[in-house]
Amino acid sequence: MKPFLNLLAAAALAAPLLAQASVSAYQSMPDDPRAIKVKAVGDGRADDTAAIQEALNAASDRGEGGVVFLPSGRYRITRSLLVPQAVRLYGVGPTRPVLLLAAHTPGFQKGVANMVVFTGGDQYTVGKVPVPVKSAVPYSENVRDANSATFYSAMSNVDFEIGDGNPAAAAVRLRTAQHSYLSHMDFHIGSGLAGVYMVGNESFDLKFYGGRYGILTEKTSPAWQFTLMDTTFDGQRDAAIRGHEAGLTLVNTTIRNTPVGIEISRGYGDWLWGKDVRFENVSKAAVVISNEDNVYTQVGFENALAKNVPVFARFRDSGKTVAGYGPVYRVSEFNYGLMLPGLGSVGRFDTHVKGEALKAMPVARAPVLRAMPATREWASVRDYGAVGDGVTDDTAAVQKAIDANRVVYLPLGFYMVQDTIRLRADSVLVGLHPGVTQLVLPNGAPAYAGADGPKALLESAKGGAAMVSGFGLATGEVNPRATALLWRAGADSLVDDIRIQGGHGTRLYDGKRRDPYKKNGDFDPTLHWDRQYPSIWVTDGGGGTFVACWSPSTFAQAGFYVSNTSTPGRVYELSAEHHVRAEIVLDNVANWEFLAPQTEQEVRDGMDAVSLEIRNSRNITFANYHAYRVTRSVKPAVAAVKMTNSENIRFRNVHVNAESGYATCDENGCDTYLRASKYPFENTLQDLTRKQEVREHEFALLDVGPAGPVPKAAATAVAKLEDGFYSIAGAAVDQRGKLYFADRRFNRIYSWSKQQGLTVVRDAPLDPVNLAIDSSGAIMVLSSAGTEGTVYSFHPDQPAGPVTIIKPTPVRAHGAATRVLAPANFWQNGEFRDQLNFDTYEFTTLAEMFARDVAKPKPREYVSPDGSLVLPAYRVFRQGPADHLGWRWSDTLDSYGLVAAGGNGRVVFTNGSENRSFSGVIGAGGGISDLRPLANRGGESAALDSKGNLYVANGQVFVYAADGREIGRIDVPERPLQLIFGGADGRTLFILTHHALYATGEFHAQ
Repeated sequence: MKPFLNLLAAAALAAPLLAQASVSAYQSMPDDPRAIKVKAVGDGRADDTAAIQEALNAASDRGEGGVVFLPSGRYRITRSLLVPQAVRLYGVGPTRPVLLLAAHTPGFQKGVANMVVFTGGDQYTVGKVPVPVKSAVPYSENVRDANSATFYSAMSNVDFEIGDGNPAAAAVRLRTAQHSYLSHMDFHIGSGLAGVYMVGNESFDLKFYGGRYGILTEKTSPAWQFTLMDTTFDGQRDAAIRGHEAGLTLVNTTIRNTPVGIEISRGYGDWLWGKDVRFENVSKAAVVISNEDNVYTQVGFENALAKNVPVFARFRDSGKTVAGYGPVYRVSEFNYGLMLPGLGSVGRFDTHVKGEALKAMPVARAPVLRAMPATREWASVRDYGAVGDGVTDDTAAVQKAIDANRVVYLPLGFYMVQDTIRLRADSVLVGLHPGVTQLVLPNGAPAYAGADGPKALLESAKGGAAMVSGFGLATGEVNPRATALLWRAGADSLVDDIRIQGGHGTRLYDGKRRDPYKKNGDFDPTLHWDRQYPSIWVTDGGGGTFVACWSPSTFAQAGFYVSNTSTPGRVYELSAEHHVRAEIVLDNVANWEFLAPQTEQEVRDGMDAVSLEIRNSRNITFANYHAYRVTRSVKPAVAAVKMTNSENIRFRNVHVNAESGYATCDENGCDTYLRASKYPFENTLQDLTRKQEVREHEFALLDVGPAGPVPKAAATAVAKLEDGFYSIAGAAVDQRGKLYFADRRFNRIYSWSKQQGLTVVRDAPLDPVNLAIDSSGAIMVLSSAGTEGTVYSFHPDQPAGPVTIIKPTPVRAHGAATRVLAPANFWQNGEFRDQLNFDTYEFTTLAEMFARDVAKPKPREYVSPDGSLVLPAYRVFRQGPADHLGWRWSDTLDSYGLVAAGGNGRVVFTNGSENRSFSGVIGAGGGISDLRPLANRGGESAALDSKGNLYVANGQVFVYAADGREIGRIDVPERPLQLIFGGADGRTLFILTHHALYATGEFHAQ
């Protein structure tokens, strides 16, 4: 009798959850012999957790990934499903399968408890899991979160239902990187917490019903943008979306029947851009904006529609509101953040709103992503003789399948081809995994050799509405005529989920990985960088929609290239990386928009590359644009964007950066850390036609209109003392005001004084990074040499004299005359650990984290030989090999210089992650307490003059009075990096840029 009662109990738990079955996007199972099929009960009563997990594990293929098919059914789970990296789960069958959390399932009552957790690999080869996933059920120290190296993971066509009594339940945790998504999913959250907790990359066709939130999130794992399309939120109790720093990009999204549409967390900003967003019955505010007057708060909407939404925007800090325009209205333009009036200008915080009342809501727009044809129409290339083993020539078989069918399916496999695969005007070519489904050119393919014009691996017909989705294109390394995708299709065409293989992380048919840096006796691929045509080339009137394309082949001229077209193009969540010259290029292009484009330049293959080049183009929009240089960069770069002969170019929400987080484990345990490079792009934009530039790295709005007369160069109050350096920093002054600084690239330490000019003080390979001068006049040098860095001392009067290595010793008490050193600029941003308090559901703010982290004293210190100077031993983190080839970072190594104060004295410094300047009391071990904000600009460094005015290097030199008022600006011909006062009277402001040394006197207000 007891088993029967148990079945009744299970049925009772499941019964309230039954919802109308959703229409399946994959009505039948595609023919794919390499895919894994879940073998579970699927009746909504049996516990199917183990069976689904077994299938997910089987598809992992040692981290290379694969596809899992989940047939129609209702699958009850009792613990978190862990999705291995690069595994994709697709629901198949006449109705969408449902993952069901029955009422009162143990483990889902407190904190945050995820039904599905996307996991990642050991990205930094640290062994242990530095930050286990707190929201996994049950909790385990061995569950590694998805991370910035988690690619290809996805879930599609699977619904979720959360039963009563699970207030902590959140359906999915998706903190992943490129080619990861959720799609075609309904979330019936009920009294649960959220549908998605932690986001990554992009998602589309999602519907959220109920819950405290639809999406609850922090910064994505690689800090790239998150794009959400064709999605609906309905009936959330607190807000449809709550979070911060997610680069939230909404397109064709509806939010209804909730108090708040989008809530940015207290103390944080976001790069929030919404286009064609609809708000209906939103009682408190469509958007709640936090962290006012900060460059990281960039909020914009284009064509937002509202019905019964009395307040469009509410500002949390000031209480200000932007009211609606009546019962039904349109906000055609909304922008808040740092606004740039034009090229060559600095920004001011402002709000720009343009709207109008409407008589009725317009009809909903068509989806961004066209629906794929029904799976019953998919003709497999296997039926035409294709093998997909990476060896057999499949050219004829693949082309035959395309010629004979409108819709063609590429099962998992590596399809070797020797000639161009040509699409019909109406072709649909679809795969389900761009990592392990590839069209591949072999190295040295005869048709792609020589110096002739471009020849495509895959080419569309001119015009038409072709669609391609879900596979990779690999053009090899030695095929100089190759372009991976040559696109001439029309405005209704679609390119979705396409990965350009080649270079970093390319998976080969035999399971090996391609390393573009590896050298051997047979072939050196580095000799062939930048020797192919662009990977994705849209030209000859081509256009259409491009979604989630990742183009990182170092062997190609550019990742995404558009030329000679005025056909509209719409690009969403493009990732273009690791090219030698340029990541994205537009030449003679009109009527395109790029929402959430992201670029990255590596230390070797991107040190000379620009993020975006615009030539001879007009009517282009870039929104939520992120231009990133890796923190390993060792070479200055002038500008992220270079533009010539172009007009009506709109920039909305721009983020130019060079910082990231890492994890490590050693004998002291596991830790995470964040660091910033000294080599981001110096300028955001350089207009070569107008001879003007934009230095602001973060801003919400800039319009570049028609070209006018070239302005005269502005007068400057600074004098150039010396130039011709590679990159100088680490400056210090002695008691007489003499300046010392280092050019690390050439291991050289210089001095400058009015009497002697420029002098080489030390010319030896000891890797000088930052300098300080003790009371005896000896120079204390911080170097990155050695496992944990090295500190040494020498006297400048003896350039070739003895060097004293200073060993770290335990912190001890020092007299008031002893000066303690601290970094001139910090970067602190909790990027790894969940900042959500699982008891209160409040986020720890950046300010709170920063104050906590800088207050920690260091257990060891370096003391100068004369005892007058103390450098706290900040923990040094290593990436790469332990020898001299590895990179080393710490707060003191990352800084452009050091600042000092006597015991319990105040120092001034900047925090880049908040973009604010502070003062604080420095104590034993370098702990800094009693933080006081001084200015809403942070940047590279700060310094105080004799009157107590604050000088901040942030594109130009901004001057603030003691009460925080901006009282002036000192314009410098190059981007200022380190500021330090010296000279005989201590009132000369030395300004270090990468390549030159400037000076001026103290600022006098007019």
